[in-house]
Amino acid sequence: MERFLARLCGTSELQPLPVWEGDTTGHCFTQLVLSALPHTLLAVLSACHWGHPRNPDYAPHCSPGWRLRLAASVLLAVFPLLDLLPVILPPGAGPGPTGLEVLAGGVAAVAWISHSLALWVLAHAPHGRSRGPLALALAAFLPAPALVLTLLWHCQRGTLLPPLLTGPLSRLCLLILQLAALLAYGLGWAVPGRPREPWAHEPLLSEGQEPEVAEDGESWLSRFSYAWLAPLLARGARGELRQPQDTCHLPRRLHPTYLARVFQAQWQEGARLWRTLYGAFGHCYLALGLLKLVGTMLGFSGPLLLSLLVGFLEEGQEPLNHGLLYALGLTGGAVLGAVLQNQYGYEVRKVALQARGSVLNILYRKALQLGPRRPPAGEVLNLLGTDSERLLNFAGSFHEAWGLPLQLAITLYLLYQQVGVVFVGGLILALLLVPVNKVIATRIMASNQEMLQHKDARVKLVTELLSGMRVIKFFGWEQALGARVEACRARELGRLRVIKYLDAVCVYLWAALPVVISIVIFITYVLTGHQLTATKVFTALALVRMLILPLNNFPWVINGLLEAKVSLDRIQHFLDLPNHDPQAYYSPDPPTEPSAALELHEALFSWDPIGTSQETFISHLEVKKGMLVGIVGKVGCGKSSLLAAITGELHRLCGQVAVWGLSKGFGLATQEPWIQFATIRDNILFGKTFDAQLYKEVLEACALNEDLSILPAGDQTEVGEKGVTLSGGQRARIALARAVYQEKELYLLDDPLAAVDADVATHLLHRCILGVLSHTTRLLCTHRTEYLEQADMVLLLEAGRLVRAGPPSEILPLVQAAPRAWAEDGQESDPATAWSMENPKKTKEGLEVEESASGQLRQEESKKEGAVAFHVYRAYWRAVGWGMALAILFSLLLMQATRNAADWWLSHWISELKAAKNSSQEAPAPTRLGSAGPLSAQLLLFSPGSLYTSVFPLPKAAPNGSSDLRFYLTVYATIAGVNSLCTLLRAILFAAGTLRAAATLHRRLLGRVLMAPVTFFDSTPTGRVLNRFSSDVACADDSLPFILNILLANAAGLLGLLAVLGFSLPWLLLLLPPLSVIYHRVQSYYRASSRELRRLGSLSLSPLYTHLADTLAGLPVLRAAGATYRFEEENQRLLELNQRCQFAASATMQWLDIRLQLMGAAVVSAIAGIALVQHQQGLANPGLVGLSLSYALSLTGLLSGLVSSFTQTEAMLVSVERLEEYSCDLPQEPRGQQPQLGIGWLSQGSVEFQDVVLVYRPGLPNALDGVTFCVRPGEKLGIVGRTGSGKSSLLLVLFRLLEPSSGRVLLDGVDTSQLELAELRSQLAIIPQEPFLFSGTVRENLDPRGLYEDGALWQALEQCHLSEVIESMGGLDGELGEGGRRLSLGQRQLLCLARALLTDAKILCIDEATASVDQKTDQLLQQTISKRFANKTVLTIAHRLNTILSSDRVLVLHAGRVAELGSPAALRTQPHSLFQQLLQSSPQGTRSSP
Repeated sequence: MERFLARLCGTSELQPLPVWEGDTTGHCFTQLVLSALPHTLLAVLSACHWGHPRNPDYAPHCSPGWRLRLAASVLLAVFPLLDLLPVILPPGAGPGPTGLEVLAGGVAAVAWISHSLALWVLAHAPHGRSRGPLALALAAFLPAPALVLTLLWHCQRGTLLPPLLTGPLSRLCLLILQLAALLAYGLGWAVPGRPREPWAHEPLLSEGQEPEVAEDGESWLSRFSYAWLAPLLARGARGELRQPQDTCHLPRRLHPTYLARVFQAQWQEGARLWRTLYGAFGHCYLALGLLKLVGTMLGFSGPLLLSLLVGFLEEGQEPLNHGLLYALGLTGGAVLGAVLQNQYGYEVRKVALQARGSVLNILYRKALQLGPRRPPAGEVLNLLGTDSERLLNFAGSFHEAWGLPLQLAITLYLLYQQVGVVFVGGLILALLLVPVNKVIATRIMASNQEMLQHKDARVKLVTELLSGMRVIKFFGWEQALGARVEACRARELGRLRVIKYLDAVCVYLWAALPVVISIVIFITYVLTGHQLTATKVFTALALVRMLILPLNNFPWVINGLLEAKVSLDRIQHFLDLPNHDPQAYYSPDPPTEPSAALELHEALFSWDPIGTSQETFISHLEVKKGMLVGIVGKVGCGKSSLLAAITGELHRLCGQVAVWGLSKGFGLATQEPWIQFATIRDNILFGKTFDAQLYKEVLEACALNEDLSILPAGDQTEVGEKGVTLSGGQRARIALARAVYQEKELYLLDDPLAAVDADVATHLLHRCILGVLSHTTRLLCTHRTEYLEQADMVLLLEAGRLVRAGPPSEILPLVQAAPRAWAEDGQESDPATAWSMENPKKTKEGLEVEESASGQLRQEESKKEGAVAFHVYRAYWRAVGWGMALAILFSLLLMQATRNAADWWLSHWISELKAAKNSSQEAPAPTRLGSAGPLSAQLLLFSPGSLYTSVFPLPKAAPNGSSDLRFYLTVYATIAGVNSLCTLLRAILFAAGTLRAAATLHRRLLGRVLMAPVTFFDSTPTGRVLNRFSSDVACADDSLPFILNILLANAAGLLGLLAVLGFSLPWLLLLLPPLSVIYHRVQSYYRASSRELRRLGSLSLSPLYTHLADTLAGLPVLRAAGATYRFEEENQRLLELNQRCQFAASATMQWLDIRLQLMGAAVVSAIAGIALVQHQQGLANPGLVGLSLSYALSLTGLLSGLVSSFTQTEAMLVSVERLEEYSCDLPQEPRGQQPQLGIGWLSQGSVEFQDVVLVYRPGLPNALDGVTFCVRPGEKLGIVGRTGSGKSSLLLVLFRLLEPSSGRVLLDGVDTSQLELAELRSQLAIIPQEPFLFSGTVRENLDPRGLYEDGALWQALEQCHLSEVIESMGGLDGELGEGGRRLSLGQRQLLCLARALLTDAKILCIDEATASVDQKTDQLLQQTISKRFANKTVLTIAHRLNTILSSDRVLVLHAGRVAELGSPAALRTQPHSLFQQLLQSSPQGTRSSP
């Protein structure tokens, strides 16, 4: 090196590159260091910008500034070439040797040519509107000092003084021209790109402009440095990342449409998912293994070059350029390794996101194609939330699975090079742990599968709980059902506990291993008679530290692979479920008769493929086009099953189903209306274009105009999830309107008349079914047989068989109850009518933001901003428990202290050996740790001086004293043993603490959600709450403890490391303040965006959940209407927003990583540089340099690990923040006091309303307006009234689901507002309008609290005519299925009635209770109710009007006021009574009223 430099510069070998010559810098130094190096940098930077995308609409003429810069850089490329002429031509014109001048001039010319090309590209790219990248402009000015110094040289040498020489003079002129061109370049940069829009390259998103596209079309330098993220990070720092749309667009390779196309090209039905993913993305993924390999190899350059550098310092014989090369190698290896590892991490994450997008897409597509056998919604949501994420662990784990053993093998080989065969002891230890690990991993995998099953059960139960929250509150079952969720959670935590403790053992084994290996190696090495040296010890220590990573990570990698395998199997099982296949289900030919719309022949259907559930058999059925076919029969006889069979939602076991015009789909109105969380208009249009005339007709036909006129925003009013803010009748009519608006040929209507009152039912029949739909074929299931008198044909079903088919006159007498003298059927006021009764109750209750004037009901999900608040950390600390948290921290510090003590003891031992060895040759020198002496600056740099003297008075070691050797070995082994125990203690304590936190957080969340008022559930999509119970809880259970563990280990490691560095190299600590400032700025800039991106990720996941849950609930309607394609597109849109957040989050993480890695490389080079300088001055102590460098190599990893793990922990704490938000901030139902009433305080059963006013929100009319009435004990009161009269509001106030604005409700003279809710609701019973059942046994559904004997349960079932059905299902322990789906809707209503029959309540409320029950069963039930509740107070919101006539008194409500109150007979005789008008509106009322 010295010889080469001397020849190039024409200097002596002793000083080849003199910095100063006389009073100016050395010319060689100027040309090589100040000119060639900056020009090289300029060339590289410029080349990076050659690949910029062209602006599609760029102006062909660039601005004056760009033109000036371009001209200047072309001139600056030409001048160095002209400058070479006087040098080459004889005589040479100096000032340096020809070779040096040619080299410098050539590099300059190449640099400026490269720069000119870059400027041309940038001027025609989007940058053309600005000044371009600042870094590039600054790089252009870096060669300026060299030009100025050369000019000074010419002035000092007198080039302008006579005699004037042509060569030097022409060179001076060219030099002045170069400086002028550089000045012109500067002026060109100062001129803005476009005077009129100087800052157009910074689009402000707030002005509605689109964000940039990530990565595509960027230069490779921008890709390596993630410069393209600058706009996103700037928005994050300004706090402008408020919604998913603010993130950058996905690159093309990550866009869901591209992924769907690539994936579908490989996917066939029944294919293995992993094969398809491999076919689509596998080759690219495997290619990344090469990056991984090169990065891994470069990782070893650190310890190897460290060994060479310490050897160089120790021996002191090698030439300086070797030391320089080792130092440069350390730096270069660190930089290159950092870049490659970083790119590998980034590309792997991209492949993982590609796989995720494809898996979520195929999961949703499969959900749309599911056949009749469907898993519960909770299970499918878990596949979306948990399993798809765990499947992605595979992407990171697979390459690690071969990379870590390779790393291990190379490390062990290098150890062998250092300490010889002694390393085998360590290897045997490592191998012994492999089978132990295998056993632990198998147990973890088994526990994991069980845990996921319990998690599924819990999420499923919570889903059902949320959907039936209103009924649960009526019955006061919050505690009982909460206990069931807690029982599921306890089983889940039981499995999690096993996993966590096994993980702790795993972590302990692998964490203790490096310490044990180093003990075994050094002890064996010394005992075999070898001498320890600084080079050997510190290289071995660095290598053993390198063992920590593969050994620590290996269990997690295996764990990740096993978890991915479990989740892959679960997803595969879901994808293998049979599809809904219309081609195979329906006959390929149309019906044999051209006039027939539908034909079934010898067709046998069942809900499951083997026919174990009730079967539906149709020997022959032919329905002509344009017919109205009525379907009647008892509860549970298979009416809904027949319609499901026609739509293809059942398994066809044999026979034929032929439908005319099948491709056009069906108009389907299901018995339980499916309503989306959208506006009423969107629900009716259902994706079809708006046709004003048709829309108007449909609203009129479905009697919706009056309801819409009441609403604040008409048909733009948002309805809650599942239509929760509407009454039953309104839901039924909106679902019917949606079917009618689709304009199909064949309509299947499942009891749309059940939930509406008599006059609305008549309206629907005449205006809709016999009106707008008169030209279509209609199948109508109903129990209200009087509406079927105009049908063309009626089918009678019994036990799943079609027993009779014929005209109404033949069939209806078989099913009608004995006729009465007056209207049989007066389904009271609602659905049509229950708008006010339920709509105010639901739509406008509670939350201030609900149903604003614009009709907006759904609240946007709240998102915290800024750093995670301190109270979140405090909440997690409290959840772990004060004592436990302190114990964890103490054990952690103890573990770190003992680990550092072991290292320190080793270095002390070496120093003593070296001191003893050298004492005979050298004068006493302050090399021994602990020697006293004056603290000069030079000594301080590489010696701790007297820092240890007073603290550790230690004996000296003789070179081969066996007793001393035993003493040192014993102390070393003891420290390591204590370290091992501390490690175990910390692992176990940490597992116990995080398990306690997981249990506490879930318990608080569940308790608070169960106590929230119904208004909260009406305005919050279920997906949003479920996201807390699945994703966020999973994060607190698993992801957060994992990353927190790493954070604590990093923090403790950093503390220990700084302590050791502070002792060994106090001067090195001066580097830390500037470094910490840079670290702090980089990580705080990063965290501002990272936090928001994590929050946006959670936020954009909720709509995906909600959309999937919605789809599963409305699958039959979706398929019948042919809307699956639209729903799939919507899913892709939601998925794209979520993927944008996920991608931006991972890209910003890599942005941080590369910067921290490069800073780390700078620290290592600084230490190596200091060591070389000290070596030149003869002050370097190789032992201490080795110790500090071996620590410094891990310092960078620790610092970057600390920042990234802290950031990730903060990101994971967002989940705790979201859980805490619900656990602390949810509104709660008022508790009331517990007055001293005694047990039987409600003994009479009187109810009194005193001037009760109920208003849902200020500005709305009163729903109840001064209602005053009194019900005597044991009285039967019927409640009637038209739409909006406030009937159901009475029950809501009575049960205190809503609190009245003023007035009181008294029960036996006790004010209900003074009672505890549980006490109040336990004394009341209700039969609600909508039957709510949850999955579980019949016993659990009837009696969740376990208060009654079996005999009482059977008696209640007998009285409800359900005992036979329940016996056939397996008795009281028979499973009902999700939402009780093994029973028909009518049977579910009967089961809810059985609940009321069990109660001892003195007051019973009945709300439309038997709407879905046939008339005969209904009569029997009315008799049961009147007999069973003979001495109880009964409030009945009128359903069939015959029940009202038998009441003692009737209360007629109008506009929230009491209009009439009296006996039915008295009210019927009053000429203008409202009650009489209601009676006359029923179909038979007009014929039979007096």
